[in-house]
Amino acid sequence: MDPGALPPEQTGPAAWHGPQMAARSDWIGTLDPADLAELEAAMRRFLAAGDDPARIGQMTAAQFPLPRLAPRLAALRQELLHGRGFALLRRLPVERYSMVQAATLFMGLGVHLGAPRSQNAQGHVLGHVCDLGLSSADPNVRIYQTRERQTFHTDSCDLVGLLCLRAAPRGGDSLLVSALTLFNELRRTHPDLAVRLLRPMAHDRRGEVPAGAQPFFMIPVFSWHAGALTVFYQRQYFDSAQRFAQAPRLTPADVAALDAFDALANDPRLNFAMRLAPGDLQFVHNHVLLHDRTAFDDAPEPAQRRHLLRLWLAAPGARELPPAFAARYGALTVGDRGGIVVPGTRLTVPLAPV
Repeated sequence: MDPGALPPEQTGPAAWHGPQMAARSDWIGTLDPADLAELEAAMRRFLAAGDDPARIGQMTAAQFPLPRLAPRLAALRQELLHGRGFALLRRLPVERYSMVQAATLFMGLGVHLGAPRSQNAQGHVLGHVCDLGLSSADPNVRIYQTRERQTFHTDSCDLVGLLCLRAAPRGGDSLLVSALTLFNELRRTHPDLAVRLLRPMAHDRRGEVPAGAQPFFMIPVFSWHAGALTVFYQRQYFDSAQRFAQAPRLTPADVAALDAFDALANDPRLNFAMRLAPGDLQFVHNHVLLHDRTAFDDAPEPAQRRHLLRLWLAAPGARELPPAFAARYGALTVGDRGGIVVPGTRLTVPLAPV
C-alpha cells in the first residue's frame, strides 16, 4: 500500500487524547442502592437453583433479570461499541460477597453486555487476574499471570470487563490509549510505518493452539474494513512468534513500525491511567482501544493480594471484523465470536486462580 492510500484520519468519540479524557468524569458511573438491591436479588434467585460453576458459566441474561438496570447496560454497550470505547462503574461492595456471589454478580452484569467467551485453553469464561509467580519469559505464560507491566495490548474479544476484588498496595494501575489516535499520529508523522502496520505479521499463540492450526497466526496491527479501523496488538507475542522457523521474519521496517507504535502508546500526551478500587468495574472495547497495567508490588498475605476477575464478551451490535481475525476469533459472527478454544476445551468458571 502506498502511504497516499492510507485510511483517512480517524474521527469520532473514540479518537481521544488521554489528558483530556482524564480531566472528564462522564465515563464514570455509580451503582446506587437501588441498582445493588436489584443485582443482589437476581444473584440470590440464580444461586437458589444451584451454585455449580458450570451453571454460572452458562448463564444467560434471561436467567439474571435486571428490569431496572438492563436499559442502562444496553446504553453502556452502545457507548462502548460506538462512543468513547470504555467506561468505569463504581461500586460493587465486593467485601460483603463470597467468591461464588461475586462471580455470579459479575457474570450477571456481563451477560447483559454480551456472550462470555473462553479466555484460555482451559475454557475459563471467568478469568482471575493475579500474580501466580510466573514470568513472561516462559513462552507459554500469559502476562496477566505475572506481576510484570503488561504493556499496551488488545484481547481476543469485542469487550473486556474487569472487576477489582483487591488492589495492590503499590502499582497495578490501569492504562488506556486510543488506537485511533495512535493511527492518526502515525499517519501524520510516519505514514511509511503506518503502511507496515496494515500488513499481516506472525503472532504467537503462546501454546494455545486450535486443532489443525499453526502455533502462530498472521494478522495486521491495523485493519481497514467496512469503513472502520480495527486494532489487534500484543507486542511480546509478535516478537515471540519469531521463535518458530516457519513464521515469516519481521523485517527492520516491521520492527521500526512496532517500535513507533509502542512509543506513541506510551506517550503521556496520548494515554492516561486510572486506579481501580475494590468493587470497581471497567469495560473496554478492544477494537478501538488498547489497555495496559503497570507493574505492582503485592501484599505478603495471600488474602490481601491483588486480585481481579475478568470477562471476555462477544457483543451484539459490534462491528464486522475483517477475514484475518478468523485465525484468532474462529467464527466472525457478530455476538458469537472470539475467545480461545483448543482440542478438549470445556467451558467453566473457576472460583480460585489456577
